[in-house]
Amino acid sequence: MKISYRSQTCTAEGAFEILAKANALEREKGIKVMHLEIGEPDFATPKNIREACKKAIDDGYTHYTPAKGIPELREAVSEHLSKTRGIDTDPENVLISAGGKLLIYAACTVFLEEGDEAIYPDPGYPPYRSAISLAGGKPVPLTLSRENEYKIDIDQLASLITPKTRLIILNSPHNPTGSILSKTDLLQISEVIKDSNAVVFSDEIYSQLIYSDEPHITIAGMPGMKDRTILMDGMSKTFAMTGWRLAYALVPTEYYVPMQKIISNTVSCTTTFVQIAGVEALRGDQTEVKQMYNEFKERRELIVNLINDIPGMHVDMPKGAFYVFVDVREILQKYGLTSKSLADHFLYEAGVACLGGSSFGEAGEGYIRFSYANSKENLIEAMRRIKENLYNNYKI
Repeated sequence: MKISYRSQTCTAEGAFEILAKANALEREKGIKVMHLEIGEPDFATPKNIREACKKAIDDGYTHYTPAKGIPELREAVSEHLSKTRGIDTDPENVLISAGGKLLIYAACTVFLEEGDEAIYPDPGYPPYRSAISLAGGKPVPLTLSRENEYKIDIDQLASLITPKTRLIILNSPHNPTGSILSKTDLLQISEVIKDSNAVVFSDEIYSQLIYSDEPHITIAGMPGMKDRTILMDGMSKTFAMTGWRLAYALVPTEYYVPMQKIISNTVSCTTTFVQIAGVEALRGDQTEVKQMYNEFKERRELIVNLINDIPGMHVDMPKGAFYVFVDVREILQKYGLTSKSLADHFLYEAGVACLGGSSFGEAGEGYIRFSYANSKENLIEAMRRIKENLYNNYKI
């Protein structure tokens, strides 16, 4: 039986592959692995959100909803986006989804025909490239570098835009590097793409996890960009709701029905009682959310200091999300390793699960990503193991 070419171009997400390997290692060898591979808060979902979900089930919110989502949640999202982005929003432009990936795939399906081009960040979140390929589009990587603070090179972006460019994907705060795009950056990007045929997909899933003095700013708020930007955000990271699968997008009226049709023809609708919990997440008590934020901020400083104390490993202080993208080119070049082989070595020889930078694209080679969505005690232990292992095996 022939397997489609498109399905073969879709790669598995590295974090889940390493998670499976790490779990197998724990199960078969009895090793306690330090899990720094997966982008998932180690906190429980705040109690008020869990209680709202339980009550919703008891109250009978267990049936279908409209594909676009329940009115209460779309209104709550509209209020939240207006408050946090400083832009006017309408609940009629809010689309609820079973996770952010579905919105990425929906956008690629809606805007890309065979051979159309989509620009995406490299290194970047792996599903971007997969979604573009599955839609029949041509993935066009936009290289981000440490030397440029992982920001978009405006001249490079301009050089990549062609008459075939239909979609430009932005991600700020950025996975895997933790960089953010400032207002100046976004104004320059807007100016470059204003005369193109492209729609912008702005992935802002880490919008509430910025640790610098710079506020989160969306490209949808730049002049002339609101009507050509799909703004995506969700509950997974900020509210520790990864398993709930709840995200949303602000979609321009012109594109709303096509995007909604993708939701309708895939998952039908987002789980009803989860949507009720989403209302509580946005409108309810934020005490636990603030506590998680403060903890992430402290962990960020801790892990950066620990890593920079390890010879051959270098990292800059990230401004957002909960990842560090560590420069290990010195180690790789000296010992003829790849980022993947070094990550595997850390897993099997030190019991620390992390991701080789190549998992995020060709431009990620030479780097290792650690998630600091883990306890301070585990971060300290993980870096101790790595430092000891590098010394014992490579005399670093």
